[in-house]
Amino acid sequence: MDRIQPLATTSPAAQRAELLRSGPVLPTLLRLTLPNLVALGSAAIVSIAETAYVGRIGVAALGGIALAFPVFMLMQMLSAGAMGGTISGAISRAMGAGNRALAQGLALAALAIAVVFGLVLAVLVRVFGRDLFALLGGSGAVLEQALAFANTAAWGIPAIWLANTLASMLRGSGNMAVPANILLCAGIGQVLIGGAFGLGVRPFPALGIAGVALGQVAAFWTAAIILFLYIRAGRSALTLRFAAGAARAEHVAALLRIGAIAMLSPLLSVGSVLMLTRMVARFGPDVLAGYGIGVRLEFLLIPIAFSVGVAAVPIVGTAIGSRDIARARRVAWTAGTLAFAGVGAIGLLAVALPGLWVDLFTKVAPVRQPAYAYLSVAGFGYGLFGMGLCLYFASQGAGRVGGVIMAQALRAGIVLGGGLLLLNHSGTADSIFLLSTGAMVAMAIGTALVVKMSTWR
Repeated sequence: MDRIQPLATTSPAAQRAELLRSGPVLPTLLRLTLPNLVALGSAAIVSIAETAYVGRIGVAALGGIALAFPVFMLMQMLSAGAMGGTISGAISRAMGAGNRALAQGLALAALAIAVVFGLVLAVLVRVFGRDLFALLGGSGAVLEQALAFANTAAWGIPAIWLANTLASMLRGSGNMAVPANILLCAGIGQVLIGGAFGLGVRPFPALGIAGVALGQVAAFWTAAIILFLYIRAGRSALTLRFAAGAARAEHVAALLRIGAIAMLSPLLSVGSVLMLTRMVARFGPDVLAGYGIGVRLEFLLIPIAFSVGVAAVPIVGTAIGSRDIARARRVAWTAGTLAFAGVGAIGLLAVALPGLWVDLFTKVAPVRQPAYAYLSVAGFGYGLFGMGLCLYFASQGAGRVGGVIMAQALRAGIVLGGGLLLLNHSGTADSIFLLSTGAMVAMAIGTALVVKMSTWR
Protein backbone atom coordinates (compact mmCIF):
# COMPACT_ATOMS: atom_id res chain seq x y z
CA MET A 1 0.00 0.00 0.00
CA ASP A 2 2.92 2.36 0.65
CA ARG A 3 3.89 2.02 -3.01
CA ILE A 4 0.33 2.52 -4.27
CA GLN A 5 -0.65 5.62 -2.30
CA PRO A 6 1.67 8.13 -4.07
CA LEU A 7 0.28 7.07 -7.45
CA ALA A 8 -2.97 8.89 -6.67
CA THR A 9 -1.04 12.15 -6.67
CA THR A 10 0.23 11.53 -10.19
CA SER A 11 -3.16 12.11 -11.81
CA PRO A 12 -3.20 15.14 -14.14
CA ALA A 13 -5.53 17.07 -11.81
CA ALA A 14 -3.29 16.40 -8.80
CA GLN A 15 -0.20 17.38 -10.73
CA ARG A 16 -1.81 20.66 -11.79
CA ALA A 17 -2.85 21.40 -8.20
CA GLU A 18 0.69 20.81 -6.93
CA LEU A 19 2.13 22.92 -9.74
CA LEU A 20 -0.14 25.82 -8.82
CA ARG A 21 0.66 25.50 -5.14
CA SER A 22 4.45 25.12 -5.16
CA GLY A 23 5.85 24.99 -8.72
CA PRO A 24 8.74 27.36 -9.60
CA VAL A 25 7.22 30.69 -10.58
CA LEU A 26 8.69 31.47 -14.00
CA PRO A 27 8.62 27.92 -15.43
CA THR A 28 5.08 27.43 -14.14
CA LEU A 29 3.93 30.70 -15.68
CA LEU A 30 5.50 29.81 -19.01
CA ARG A 31 4.01 26.32 -18.92
CA LEU A 32 0.50 27.68 -18.32
CA THR A 33 0.93 30.59 -20.72
CA LEU A 34 1.98 28.55 -23.76
CA PRO A 35 -1.39 26.81 -24.37
CA ASN A 36 -3.15 30.16 -24.06
CA LEU A 37 -0.77 31.77 -26.55
CA VAL A 38 -1.37 28.98 -29.04
CA ALA A 39 -5.14 29.27 -28.69
CA LEU A 40 -5.22 33.02 -28.66
CA GLY A 41 -3.03 32.97 -31.72
CA SER A 42 -6.32 32.09 -33.36
CA ALA A 43 -7.47 35.59 -32.38
CA ALA A 44 -4.66 36.93 -34.54
CA ILE A 45 -5.71 34.72 -37.42
CA VAL A 46 -9.34 35.78 -37.06
CA SER A 47 -8.49 39.48 -36.77
CA ILE A 48 -6.25 39.46 -39.83
CA ALA A 49 -8.62 37.32 -41.89
CA GLU A 50 -11.76 39.27 -41.00
CA THR A 51 -10.16 42.62 -41.72
CA ALA A 52 -8.81 41.27 -45.01
CA TYR A 53 -12.29 40.00 -45.96
CA VAL A 54 -13.85 43.33 -45.08
CA GLY A 55 -11.15 45.24 -46.95
CA ARG A 56 -12.16 43.39 -50.12
CA ILE A 57 -15.79 44.36 -49.56
CA GLY A 58 -14.93 48.08 -49.55
CA VAL A 59 -13.96 51.18 -47.57
CA ALA A 60 -17.50 51.60 -46.19
CA ALA A 61 -17.30 48.07 -44.77
CA LEU A 62 -13.92 48.87 -43.16
CA GLY A 63 -15.45 51.95 -41.54
CA GLY A 64 -18.46 49.91 -40.42
CA ILE A 65 -16.41 47.24 -38.74
CA ALA A 66 -14.29 49.96 -37.08
CA LEU A 67 -17.54 51.07 -35.42
CA ALA A 68 -18.81 47.58 -34.56
CA PHE A 69 -15.57 45.87 -33.60
CA PRO A 70 -15.07 47.57 -30.19
CA VAL A 71 -18.59 46.54 -29.13
CA PHE A 72 -17.96 42.86 -29.83
CA MET A 73 -14.45 43.00 -28.44
CA LEU A 74 -16.15 44.29 -25.29
CA MET A 75 -18.17 41.06 -25.12
CA GLN A 76 -14.93 39.09 -25.16
CA MET A 77 -13.30 41.33 -22.57
CA LEU A 78 -16.31 41.20 -20.23
CA SER A 79 -16.83 37.45 -20.43
CA ALA A 80 -13.24 36.17 -20.74
CA GLY A 81 -11.36 38.93 -18.94
CA ALA A 82 -13.54 40.55 -16.28
CA MET A 83 -15.98 37.82 -15.26
CA GLY A 84 -13.70 35.08 -16.60
CA GLY A 85 -10.78 36.18 -14.45
CA THR A 86 -13.13 36.60 -11.50
CA ILE A 87 -14.42 33.06 -11.97
CA SER A 88 -10.94 31.56 -12.33
CA GLY A 89 -9.68 33.48 -9.31
CA ALA A 90 -12.62 32.50 -7.09
CA ILE A 91 -12.42 28.82 -8.05
CA SER A 92 -8.64 28.71 -7.60
CA ARG A 93 -8.88 30.36 -4.17
CA ALA A 94 -11.54 27.84 -3.11
CA MET A 95 -9.47 24.91 -4.34
CA GLY A 96 -6.30 26.36 -2.81
CA ALA A 97 -8.11 26.40 0.52
CA GLY A 98 -9.24 22.79 -0.04
CA ASN A 99 -12.94 23.68 -0.36
CA ARG A 100 -14.03 21.69 -3.42
CA ALA A 101 -17.76 22.03 -2.61
CA LEU A 102 -17.43 25.82 -2.75
CA ALA A 103 -15.62 25.57 -6.09
CA GLN A 104 -18.50 23.47 -7.48
CA GLY A 105 -21.09 25.95 -6.29
CA LEU A 106 -19.18 28.86 -7.75
CA ALA A 107 -19.00 27.07 -11.13
CA LEU A 108 -22.78 26.64 -11.28
CA ALA A 109 -23.31 30.25 -10.25
CA ALA A 110 -20.91 31.34 -13.01
CA LEU A 111 -22.89 29.38 -15.58
CA ALA A 112 -26.12 31.10 -14.53
CA ILE A 113 -24.47 34.53 -14.75
CA ALA A 114 -23.19 33.74 -18.26
CA VAL A 115 -26.65 32.79 -19.52
CA VAL A 116 -28.32 35.92 -18.15
CA PHE A 117 -25.62 38.37 -19.24
CA GLY A 118 -25.31 36.82 -22.70
CA LEU A 119 -29.03 37.05 -23.43
CA VAL A 120 -29.44 40.57 -22.07
CA LEU A 121 -26.46 41.97 -23.99
CA ALA A 122 -27.58 40.28 -27.22
CA VAL A 123 -30.97 41.98 -26.95
CA LEU A 124 -29.36 45.36 -26.21
CA VAL A 125 -27.14 45.16 -29.30
CA ARG A 126 -30.08 44.21 -31.52
CA VAL A 127 -32.35 46.94 -30.15
CA PHE A 128 -29.94 49.85 -29.71
CA GLY A 129 -27.24 49.08 -32.28
CA ARG A 130 -28.29 51.78 -34.75
CA ASP A 131 -28.43 54.47 -32.07
CA LEU A 132 -25.04 53.45 -30.67
CA PHE A 133 -23.23 53.43 -34.02
CA ALA A 134 -24.84 56.73 -35.01
CA LEU A 135 -23.69 58.21 -31.72
CA LEU A 136 -20.17 57.08 -32.54
CA GLY A 137 -20.26 59.03 -35.80
CA GLY A 138 -21.56 56.40 -38.21
CA SER A 139 -23.76 57.54 -41.05
CA GLY A 140 -24.79 56.50 -44.54
CA ALA A 141 -23.13 53.38 -45.92
CA VAL A 142 -20.74 53.07 -42.96
CA LEU A 143 -23.64 52.92 -40.51
CA GLU A 144 -25.47 50.32 -42.57
CA GLN A 145 -22.39 48.13 -42.78
CA ALA A 146 -21.89 48.33 -39.00
CA LEU A 147 -25.51 47.26 -38.48
CA ALA A 148 -25.22 44.41 -40.98
CA PHE A 149 -22.32 43.00 -38.96
CA ALA A 150 -23.80 43.65 -35.51
CA ASN A 151 -27.29 42.31 -36.16
CA THR A 152 -25.88 38.94 -37.18
CA ALA A 153 -23.05 38.76 -34.64
CA ALA A 154 -25.49 39.51 -31.79
CA TRP A 155 -26.85 35.95 -32.06
CA GLY A 156 -23.44 34.72 -30.93
CA ILE A 157 -23.15 36.88 -27.81
CA PRO A 158 -24.71 34.26 -25.46
CA ALA A 159 -22.30 31.69 -26.91
CA ILE A 160 -19.33 34.00 -26.32
CA TRP A 161 -20.34 34.30 -22.66
CA LEU A 162 -20.91 30.57 -22.24
CA ALA A 163 -17.71 29.50 -23.98
CA ASN A 164 -15.51 31.94 -22.08
CA THR A 165 -17.16 31.14 -18.75
CA LEU A 166 -16.70 27.39 -19.19
CA ALA A 167 -13.09 27.94 -20.29
CA SER A 168 -12.48 30.08 -17.18
CA MET A 169 -13.78 27.30 -14.93
CA LEU A 170 -11.17 24.93 -16.36
CA ARG A 171 -8.43 27.55 -16.11
CA GLY A 172 -9.27 28.12 -12.46
CA SER A 173 -8.37 24.49 -11.79
CA GLY A 174 -5.11 24.88 -13.70
CA ASN A 175 -6.33 23.20 -16.90
CA MET A 176 -5.17 25.51 -19.68
CA ALA A 177 -4.69 23.01 -22.53
CA VAL A 178 -8.29 21.86 -23.08
CA PRO A 179 -9.93 25.31 -23.37
CA ALA A 180 -6.96 26.48 -25.43
CA ASN A 181 -7.33 23.70 -27.97
CA ILE A 182 -11.08 24.09 -28.24
CA LEU A 183 -10.88 27.86 -28.72
CA LEU A 184 -8.09 27.44 -31.26
CA CYS A 185 -10.28 25.12 -33.34
CA ALA A 186 -13.15 27.58 -32.96
CA GLY A 187 -10.96 30.38 -34.31
CA ILE A 188 -9.99 28.34 -37.36
CA GLY A 189 -13.65 27.48 -37.94
CA GLN A 190 -14.59 31.14 -37.64
CA VAL A 191 -12.11 32.09 -40.37
CA LEU A 192 -13.32 29.36 -42.73
CA ILE A 193 -17.04 29.95 -42.22
CA GLY A 194 -16.75 33.74 -42.18
CA GLY A 195 -14.64 33.75 -45.33
CA ALA A 196 -16.96 31.38 -47.16
CA PHE A 197 -20.11 33.37 -46.42
CA GLY A 198 -18.48 36.80 -46.48
CA LEU A 199 -16.90 36.47 -49.92
CA GLY A 200 -19.31 33.95 -51.40
CA VAL A 201 -16.96 31.02 -51.89
CA ARG A 202 -18.93 28.46 -53.86
CA PRO A 203 -21.36 26.94 -53.03
CA PHE A 204 -21.99 29.51 -50.27
CA PRO A 205 -23.85 32.79 -50.96
CA ALA A 206 -21.98 36.09 -50.71
CA LEU A 207 -23.48 37.71 -47.61
CA GLY A 208 -20.87 40.43 -47.27
CA ILE A 209 -20.04 41.69 -43.81
CA ALA A 210 -22.99 39.75 -42.32
CA GLY A 211 -21.40 36.54 -43.58
CA VAL A 212 -18.18 37.40 -41.76
CA ALA A 213 -20.23 37.79 -38.56
CA LEU A 214 -21.91 34.43 -39.18
CA GLY A 215 -18.54 32.72 -38.79
CA GLN A 216 -18.26 34.11 -35.27
CA VAL A 217 -21.73 32.91 -34.33
CA ALA A 218 -21.16 29.34 -35.54
CA ALA A 219 -17.69 29.06 -34.00
CA PHE A 220 -18.64 30.17 -30.48
CA TRP A 221 -21.80 28.11 -30.24
CA THR A 222 -19.81 25.03 -31.21
CA ALA A 223 -17.06 25.82 -28.69
CA ALA A 224 -19.59 26.40 -25.89
CA ILE A 225 -21.29 23.06 -26.47
CA ILE A 226 -18.02 21.11 -26.57
CA LEU A 227 -16.67 22.75 -23.39
CA PHE A 228 -19.93 22.06 -21.56
CA LEU A 229 -19.91 18.40 -22.55
CA TYR A 230 -16.26 18.04 -21.53
CA ILE A 231 -16.84 19.41 -18.02
CA ARG A 232 -20.04 17.44 -17.58
CA ALA A 233 -18.19 14.25 -18.49
CA GLY A 234 -16.16 14.60 -15.27
CA ARG A 235 -12.79 14.67 -17.00
CA SER A 236 -11.47 17.67 -15.04
CA ALA A 237 -10.89 18.50 -11.39
CA LEU A 238 -14.08 20.55 -11.56
CA THR A 239 -17.44 19.19 -12.66
CA LEU A 240 -20.90 20.65 -13.14
CA ARG A 241 -23.34 18.72 -10.95
CA PHE A 242 -26.86 20.10 -11.11
CA ALA A 243 -27.89 18.89 -7.67
CA ALA A 244 -30.44 20.67 -5.51
CA GLY A 245 -28.75 23.31 -3.38
CA ALA A 246 -25.41 23.04 -5.18
CA ALA A 247 -25.63 26.64 -6.39
CA ARG A 248 -26.69 29.27 -3.92
CA ALA A 249 -27.49 32.94 -4.05
CA GLU A 250 -24.38 33.69 -2.01
CA HIS A 251 -22.24 32.07 -4.70
CA VAL A 252 -23.71 34.39 -7.31
CA ALA A 253 -23.24 37.34 -4.95
CA ALA A 254 -19.62 36.37 -4.26
CA LEU A 255 -18.80 36.36 -7.97
CA LEU A 256 -20.68 39.55 -8.76
CA ARG A 257 -19.16 41.38 -5.81
CA ILE A 258 -15.77 41.20 -7.51
CA GLY A 259 -16.93 40.69 -11.09
CA ALA A 260 -19.13 43.78 -11.18
CA ILE A 261 -16.13 45.90 -10.24
CA ALA A 262 -13.84 44.00 -12.61
CA MET A 263 -16.25 44.60 -15.50
CA LEU A 264 -15.62 48.31 -15.16
CA SER A 265 -12.15 47.66 -16.59
CA PRO A 266 -13.19 46.55 -20.10
CA LEU A 267 -16.07 49.01 -20.04
CA LEU A 268 -13.61 51.81 -19.36
CA SER A 269 -11.13 50.42 -21.88
CA VAL A 270 -13.64 50.06 -24.69
CA GLY A 271 -15.28 53.32 -23.63
CA SER A 272 -11.92 55.01 -24.17
CA VAL A 273 -11.63 53.46 -27.64
CA LEU A 274 -15.21 54.43 -28.50
CA MET A 275 -14.57 58.03 -27.44
CA LEU A 276 -11.42 58.07 -29.55
CA THR A 277 -13.36 56.52 -32.46
CA ARG A 278 -15.95 59.28 -32.18
CA MET A 279 -13.23 61.92 -32.23
CA VAL A 280 -11.45 60.37 -35.20
CA ALA A 281 -14.72 60.02 -37.14
CA ARG A 282 -14.79 63.81 -37.40
CA PHE A 283 -11.85 63.67 -39.80
CA GLY A 284 -13.70 61.59 -42.42
CA PRO A 285 -14.25 57.94 -43.43
CA ASP A 286 -10.70 57.40 -44.73
CA VAL A 287 -9.13 58.45 -41.44
CA LEU A 288 -11.70 56.41 -39.50
CA ALA A 289 -10.96 53.31 -41.59
CA GLY A 290 -7.22 53.78 -41.11
CA TYR A 291 -7.64 54.23 -37.38
CA GLY A 292 -9.78 51.09 -37.29
CA ILE A 293 -6.98 49.08 -38.90
CA GLY A 294 -4.40 50.51 -36.49
CA VAL A 295 -6.41 50.08 -33.32
CA ARG A 296 -7.26 46.50 -34.25
CA LEU A 297 -3.59 45.65 -33.64
CA GLU A 298 -4.01 47.07 -30.12
CA PHE A 299 -6.95 44.75 -29.51
CA LEU A 300 -4.93 41.93 -31.03
CA LEU A 301 -2.15 42.47 -28.49
CA ILE A 302 -4.58 42.15 -25.59
CA PRO A 303 -4.67 38.33 -25.98
CA ILE A 304 -0.90 38.20 -25.40
CA ALA A 305 -1.24 40.01 -22.08
CA PHE A 306 -4.37 37.93 -21.47
CA SER A 307 -2.40 34.70 -22.03
CA VAL A 308 0.14 35.59 -19.36
CA GLY A 309 -2.38 37.21 -17.05
CA VAL A 310 -4.88 34.37 -17.14
CA ALA A 311 -2.02 31.96 -16.41
CA ALA A 312 -1.15 34.03 -13.36
CA VAL A 313 -4.75 34.04 -12.03
CA PRO A 314 -4.93 30.43 -10.72
CA ILE A 315 -1.38 30.54 -9.34
CA VAL A 316 -2.08 33.79 -7.49
CA GLY A 317 -5.51 32.53 -6.39
CA THR A 318 -4.12 29.24 -5.10
CA ALA A 319 -1.41 31.11 -3.21
CA ILE A 320 -3.96 33.47 -1.66
CA GLY A 321 -6.19 30.51 -0.76
CA SER A 322 -3.28 28.81 1.00
CA ARG A 323 -2.18 32.15 2.55
CA ASP A 324 1.15 32.37 0.74
CA ILE A 325 1.04 36.12 0.02
CA ALA A 326 4.72 36.40 -0.92
CA ARG A 327 4.33 33.82 -3.69
CA ALA A 328 1.20 35.54 -5.00
CA ARG A 329 3.01 38.87 -5.34
CA ARG A 330 6.07 37.26 -6.93
CA VAL A 331 3.85 35.65 -9.55
CA ALA A 332 2.13 38.98 -10.30
CA TRP A 333 5.34 40.89 -10.96
CA THR A 334 6.90 38.07 -12.95
CA ALA A 335 3.80 37.90 -15.15
CA GLY A 336 3.77 41.69 -15.59
CA THR A 337 7.39 41.66 -16.72
CA LEU A 338 6.71 38.90 -19.25
CA ALA A 339 3.77 40.81 -20.72
CA PHE A 340 5.80 44.01 -20.90
CA ALA A 341 8.56 42.29 -22.84
CA GLY A 342 6.30 40.39 -25.26
CA VAL A 343 3.78 43.10 -26.06
CA GLY A 344 6.43 45.83 -26.04
CA ALA A 345 8.53 44.04 -28.65
CA ILE A 346 5.57 43.89 -31.04
CA GLY A 347 4.79 47.53 -30.35
CA LEU A 348 8.29 48.63 -31.30
CA LEU A 349 8.10 46.53 -34.46
CA ALA A 350 4.86 48.32 -35.37
CA VAL A 351 6.58 51.67 -34.86
CA ALA A 352 9.49 50.69 -37.09
CA LEU A 353 7.54 48.84 -39.78
CA PRO A 354 3.82 49.78 -39.66
CA GLY A 355 3.33 48.52 -43.20
CA LEU A 356 3.76 44.94 -42.04
CA TRP A 357 0.33 45.25 -40.43
CA VAL A 358 -1.47 47.97 -42.34
CA ASP A 359 -0.64 46.79 -45.85
CA LEU A 360 -2.30 43.46 -45.14
CA PHE A 361 -5.67 45.16 -45.27
CA THR A 362 -5.62 48.09 -47.66
CA LYS A 363 -3.70 49.64 -50.55
CA VAL A 364 -5.70 52.87 -50.45
CA ALA A 365 -3.23 55.66 -49.64
CA PRO A 366 -5.67 57.97 -47.76
CA VAL A 367 -6.51 55.02 -45.48
CA ARG A 368 -2.94 53.76 -45.01
CA GLN A 369 -1.52 57.13 -43.97
CA PRO A 370 -3.57 57.58 -40.75
CA ALA A 371 -3.06 53.90 -39.90
CA TYR A 372 0.72 54.37 -40.19
CA ALA A 373 0.50 57.55 -38.11
CA TYR A 374 -1.46 55.84 -35.34
CA LEU A 375 0.90 52.87 -35.01
CA SER A 376 4.03 55.04 -35.13
CA VAL A 377 2.86 56.69 -31.91
CA ALA A 378 0.79 54.04 -30.12
CA GLY A 379 3.42 51.32 -30.49
CA PHE A 380 5.62 53.03 -27.88
CA GLY A 381 2.95 52.52 -25.23
CA TYR A 382 2.07 48.90 -25.94
CA GLY A 383 4.63 47.34 -23.58
CA LEU A 384 3.36 49.26 -20.55
CA PHE A 385 -0.22 48.64 -21.67
CA GLY A 386 0.45 44.87 -21.65
CA MET A 387 2.02 45.04 -18.20
CA GLY A 388 -0.94 46.96 -16.81
CA LEU A 389 -3.44 44.45 -18.17
CA CYS A 390 -1.46 41.53 -16.78
CA LEU A 391 -1.33 43.09 -13.30
CA TYR A 392 -5.09 43.61 -13.53
CA PHE A 393 -5.57 39.86 -14.05
CA ALA A 394 -3.21 39.04 -11.19
CA SER A 395 -5.28 41.33 -8.97
CA GLN A 396 -8.35 39.30 -9.92
CA GLY A 397 -6.58 36.19 -8.69
CA ALA A 398 -6.04 37.96 -5.38
CA GLY A 399 -9.66 39.13 -5.31
CA ARG A 400 -8.53 42.77 -5.05
CA VAL A 401 -9.55 44.82 -8.09
CA GLY A 402 -10.79 48.18 -6.79
CA GLY A 403 -7.46 49.99 -7.06
CA VAL A 404 -6.60 48.78 -10.54
CA ILE A 405 -10.04 49.86 -11.76
CA MET A 406 -9.21 53.39 -10.61
CA ALA A 407 -6.18 53.26 -12.89
CA GLN A 408 -8.46 52.24 -15.78
CA ALA A 409 -10.71 55.20 -14.95
CA LEU A 410 -7.66 57.47 -15.14
CA ARG A 411 -7.16 56.45 -18.78
CA ALA A 412 -10.79 57.18 -19.66
CA GLY A 413 -10.63 60.52 -17.88
CA ILE A 414 -7.52 61.58 -19.80
CA VAL A 415 -9.12 60.56 -23.11
CA LEU A 416 -12.33 62.45 -22.37
CA GLY A 417 -10.76 65.62 -20.95
CA GLY A 418 -7.88 65.74 -23.39
CA GLY A 419 -10.11 64.95 -26.35
CA LEU A 420 -12.52 67.76 -25.56
CA LEU A 421 -9.61 70.15 -25.17
CA LEU A 422 -8.04 69.15 -28.48
CA LEU A 423 -11.28 69.28 -30.44
CA ASN A 424 -12.11 72.70 -29.02
CA HIS A 425 -8.70 73.95 -30.18
CA SER A 426 -8.74 72.46 -33.69
CA GLY A 427 -6.71 69.38 -32.79
CA THR A 428 -5.55 67.10 -35.58
CA ALA A 429 -5.94 63.35 -35.95
CA ASP A 430 -2.26 62.98 -35.03
CA SER A 431 -2.86 64.83 -31.76
CA ILE A 432 -5.72 62.44 -30.96
CA PHE A 433 -3.36 59.50 -31.57
CA LEU A 434 -0.80 61.02 -29.19
CA LEU A 435 -3.51 61.53 -26.55
CA SER A 436 -4.48 57.86 -26.86
CA THR A 437 -0.91 56.73 -26.21
CA GLY A 438 -0.43 59.04 -23.24
CA ALA A 439 -3.64 57.79 -21.61
CA MET A 440 -2.54 54.18 -22.16
CA VAL A 441 0.81 54.79 -20.46
CA ALA A 442 -0.84 56.60 -17.52
CA MET A 443 -3.15 53.64 -16.95
CA ALA A 444 -0.24 51.19 -16.86
CA ILE A 445 1.83 53.24 -14.44
CA GLY A 446 -1.18 53.77 -12.18
CA THR A 447 -1.92 50.03 -12.13
CA ALA A 448 1.68 49.19 -11.23
CA LEU A 449 1.65 51.69 -8.35
CA VAL A 450 -1.63 50.28 -7.00
CA VAL A 451 -0.32 46.70 -7.02
CA LYS A 452 2.95 47.85 -5.45
CA MET A 453 1.15 49.53 -2.55
CA SER A 454 -1.47 46.77 -2.04
CA THR A 455 -0.87 44.20 0.70
CA TRP A 456 -3.29 41.54 -0.71
CA ARG A 457 -3.95 40.26 2.81
